[in-house]
Amino acid sequence: MSSPPLKLDTPRLAVLHEAYRDAVRAKRWRSVLIAVCVAVGIAVSAVSAEVDLGKLFTNIDKFSSYIGRLFVLESGQMVWTDPVEWYWGLQRWLSLLGETLLIAYVGTALGAAAGIVLAFLAASNVSPHPVVRAVTRRYLEFCRTFPQLVFALIFVIAFGLGPLPGVLAIAIHTMGALGKLFFEVVENIDMKPVEGVAATGASWPAVVRIGAFPQVLPNFVSYTLLRFEINVREASVMGFVGAGGIGQDLIEAIRKFYYADVSAILVLIIVTVALIDFGTERIRHRLIDAGTSA
Repeated sequence: MSSPPLKLDTPRLAVLHEAYRDAVRAKRWRSVLIAVCVAVGIAVSAVSAEVDLGKLFTNIDKFSSYIGRLFVLESGQMVWTDPVEWYWGLQRWLSLLGETLLIAYVGTALGAAAGIVLAFLAASNVSPHPVVRAVTRRYLEFCRTFPQLVFALIFVIAFGLGPLPGVLAIAIHTMGALGKLFFEVVENIDMKPVEGVAATGASWPAVVRIGAFPQVLPNFVSYTLLRFEINVREASVMGFVGAGGIGQDLIEAIRKFYYADVSAILVLIIVTVALIDFGTERIRHRLIDAGTSA
């Protein structure tokens, strides 16, 4: 038989109710304090960044009118009424778009390969020495600290205009970003296979290759595909600083007010990125499902 419910006397029940109300009141005050701090932070940031809401609402129509002009040909017709005129430079744009994809692909491949090696040096559970781990982590932090456009601008000055600066910029930033993700994956592996290989007297590279790498390979591929999606978008604007790709013609069209050309190039980029996102997402989901079922 179940025991009867516990009955509390009125004074004790009143004390519990008061304690509950105090806890709820304290939680509400914390929420209010956090909200006030966030509001103050936004206000200070807005003042520091010279955000002018009056100017924003006064000129908002210029933004909408610019978007409208993007879909009007020089003849005054809408762009979809004359696709041949709209995409007059399709052959050149496709060539530059292919260059953009190659920049993203090569940069991602180089960055991922370097990130894999550095990840095992930075992971606390398999790194050969604490000093090596610390130095590698600081190096990865440096690589992902600066935006890719900054690296691209530096390499353009060093190597001149073209796709090479874009490849190097993407590779370095990808190495830093993926290296961090990779070593976090390595730190969560099952150490029993690693310890078993190490017990045979194998060298450190052999221990990593046989005991650790097979466990993390699906996650490494998944993260690399995700990074490739990001790098395709990043490579699309590398031409802004002369690092090759479709961004070269895009920034020129923007500066010269070739509105229809801007919209044509943007549509090509959006469609390409969407297709790549869809394809890599399907592959990543299959890899994750395979890893889960295994």
